[in-house]
Amino acid sequence: MDIKRRDFIGKAALAGFGVAGAGAVLSACRRKKADNKELGLPPILKGAPRGKKLRAGLVGAGARGTGAAINFISSGPDLEIIALADIFQDKIDACRERFASFNLPIPEENCFAGFDGYKKLMAIPEVDVVLLVTPPRFRPDHFLEAVLTNKHVFMEKPLAVDPVGIRSIITSAKKASAVGLNVVTGTQRRHQEDYIETYRQVASGAIGTITSAKAFWNQDHVWFREREPDWDDMTYMLRNWNNFCWLCGDHILDTHVHNIDVINWFMGKYPERAVGYGGRARRVTGDQYDFFSIDFDYGNGVSSHSMCRQIDSCANATGELIMGTEGYTNCQNTIWDLKGNIKWQFEYPKDENGTPMNQTVIPPYVQEHMHLVHAIRTGEYVNEAEQTALSTLTAIMGRTAAYTGRAVTWDDILKSDMFLGPSKLEFGKVDMVFEAPVPGTPVITTVKPAYKGQII
Repeated sequence: MDIKRRDFIGKAALAGFGVAGAGAVLSACRRKKADNKELGLPPILKGAPRGKKLRAGLVGAGARGTGAAINFISSGPDLEIIALADIFQDKIDACRERFASFNLPIPEENCFAGFDGYKKLMAIPEVDVVLLVTPPRFRPDHFLEAVLTNKHVFMEKPLAVDPVGIRSIITSAKKASAVGLNVVTGTQRRHQEDYIETYRQVASGAIGTITSAKAFWNQDHVWFREREPDWDDMTYMLRNWNNFCWLCGDHILDTHVHNIDVINWFMGKYPERAVGYGGRARRVTGDQYDFFSIDFDYGNGVSSHSMCRQIDSCANATGELIMGTEGYTNCQNTIWDLKGNIKWQFEYPKDENGTPMNQTVIPPYVQEHMHLVHAIRTGEYVNEAEQTALSTLTAIMGRTAAYTGRAVTWDDILKSDMFLGPSKLEFGKVDMVFEAPVPGTPVITTVKPAYKGQII
């Protein structure tokens, strides 16, 4: 590996694709400490092991996709990106240029634009792994193709935008398991050592029996792009994918699903029912809500309040909190007793001055890929697709409860035939309307929504 490549990988691994992941000393527990396998936890690695060279293809060459590709090659030795696919050629060109600037060329003949580019990429026999990092509306089709073409998979969350897509993901996950294809998903907190060690403490009884929880992701409004004169309807929506529910699932899926997944993980189950509300007061593009407030009922009197908001100039915070009969935790690094005294804290590594860094050495974005490469090279099988699909479905259940104003049960949403977006994906005029949902109107969760109005 040449110096430029080493420099590129080292800086990329540490410079802002996430925070989390390396050694700590735990306080003693009253119970025997279970190992990661017993608790269904991933290994915490300093790097992926050596082994057969693995060549990856990236599907979705935007900013997050390019970051995922960097994370992949940062995770261990003998890893390459050899192919790209994206709907837009300019995204491919920008990604290739970035890799070429660090002496990591990607052959032009392995780059494919258009809606079917992913199929051409996955038809390349030399591709061992695919990284699926497009807007989530496309994830079910891309995952299915990856399994049919015998590729190991990394795919970003959320895994779909509707129940039809979720069922497709679960079916493909079972096919992947049957043929031994490893699958890792972008649920960073499940690959983050401070979260993992906090989970271990909770699983060992550190807070007693869980009684309630809350999860929150409140932030400023995110990006959007002005429509350019030569953009048709489909191009405009794809260039603004996180402003349209059919492409991103609304921000309760696109970002808040991380927090929802943590609650499901610590609870050890999925909610039975959701009731909530949301609204749209500030957005001027797309069809999404500005905020959601959802009560997820986990049964036996246990519920989680889940809220998310994207409005400028408001109080912002992101995280989780779980209460128990003997204490409570922020799920990330601290456990308190019922009087607010600290019972346990994760010990972060110290800097050269001996000061705790409040983060671990290896970012979770890189740990995810270390785990995938580790699984492929050691035979310690991993398949996270179904668990992430069900957390995505939890967010869809909450979104549907807010959009409709109705109580939505797990059985309702799991069986729903809701399918978002155009039936045919092609450039040109899109004969659909994207109005923000109005709670209390006669919409049934088992029928795909009818859109009326104009694309803003």
